[in-house]
This record gives sequence, structure tokens and C-alpha cells, in this order.
Amino acid sequence: AFFHNGTWSSFRGRSHGRPVDVSRTPAHRFVGYAQTHDQIGNRALGDRLASSLSPGLQACAAALVLTGPFTPMLFMGEEWGARTPWQFFTDHTDPELAEAVRNGRRREFGAHGWAEEEIPDPQDPATRDRSCLDWSEPGREPHGRLLAWYRELIALRRTLPDLHDPDLASVKTAFDEDARWFAYRRGDLRVVVNLADKPAAIPLGLGRHRRSGGRVLAAWEPVEAPGPDGVLHLPPESCVVLADD
Repeated sequence: AFFHNGTWSSFRGRSHGRPVDVSRTPAHRFVGYAQTHDQIGNRALGDRLASSLSPGLQACAAALVLTGPFTPMLFMGEEWGARTPWQFFTDHTDPELAEAVRNGRRREFGAHGWAEEEIPDPQDPATRDRSCLDWSEPGREPHGRLLAWYRELIALRRTLPDLHDPDLASVKTAFDEDARWFAYRRGDLRVVVNLADKPAAIPLGLGRHRRSGGRVLAAWEPVEAPGPDGVLHLPPESCVVLADD
């Protein structure tokens, strides 16, 4: 574990399977994201994270991306949890190539258990039309709340120096895989996510300067800063950004 007896361990990075020298490589050289057009478009039906994750888990993903040490990247509509798909579509003018792409995708996903007739036709204009954003979503819930959360996190990243510090070696991490929580510290800030479907009691210890458990800067659900025992009680599928006092 990275967190043991009140200590946090240093971030360890790998690039293409090779260790990264975190003492020499600035964080902004890496891109951090939760989903991309390649990942979504190359799925059978082009479904986004929002199609299978709760708003709370999407908020956790946002917190990890936007407060993490890497250069953040968002996919269009991710900031409000868009539920429109991003399906693979093409406009090949060569009939043989168009047919080869169409049949190739159907065979590929059919081999993985999908019914071939369910795979959208890349050449059908309706496939492209389904992939357009629904711009009415941000005005409805839960999309509006998620968009406000993204804006809050982006504002923190712009105003807090610790959130654009390029020093990877200074990032400290902690987690409990069984309890499904993860935390990291960047300077005087700590970010904690609870991915479990039940509340978590997370032993973070006191702030860096040992005066208190810190204060809440942003939280997806109402939460109090850790008490004198340094334990954070975080609601299910939720996240928080804490500042050491």
C-alpha cells in the first residue's frame, strides 16, 4: 500500500511500460483523461462513460483528471455527462472500401459476442447524426450539476498553484483497493475519491503541518473535513478537495 502508518508514498510513473524518471520529467508532458474519441468510437455502440456510470462516479473521474498532475484532456460533452453516443462513422466514396469497413466492424464485434446486425453502419448518415451532442442536456439534471462541478474544479486548477505544479516527484498517493478509495496529495492540497457504493472512513492523518485535518475546498456531496483523528468520512461515489490549514 502507498499509505502506511500515517505516511504517503511518492508517485511512480511508467510510459509505455518503461519507468519514468519523475525527478526530471515535468508532469505537463503527460496527458490525463477519463475517455477519448478513440476509446468511445471504437466501442461497438460508441457508448460513453455516462451511459454506465452514476453522476457521482463521473464526478470522481472529473476530480482525478482536473486536479491531477497531468495536462487534462476532456472529450466533447464529457463536462456535462453527455449521453449521446460517439459512433464510428465514415464517408468513403469507394463502394468496395465502404463495404469492407462495414463488414469488417460487424465481423470484429460479432467475434466478441455482439449481434452483427446491432453494429451501426459507419456509412449511414444516421450514425453520424446520433453522434451529435444534445445541447439541451446542460440545462437539465443531472447534467447541469455535473457541468457546475467541472467549472468549480477548473477554477480551482487555475487559482491554486499546487494544482499546476509540474513536479511529479512531489505527488504523494494512498489507496485501499478493497475499500475502493484513492487519495493523493499535491503540496498543501489533498484529493480523495470514494468509488464504493457505501460510505468510507478514510485514514488520511492530519494536515501536513499537523494542526488539523484541513478544510473542504470543493466536494461533490456534503462532507466535513477530517476530525482530530485524521479520518475522513466520505459519502458513497463521491469526492472532495481538501486544503491543509
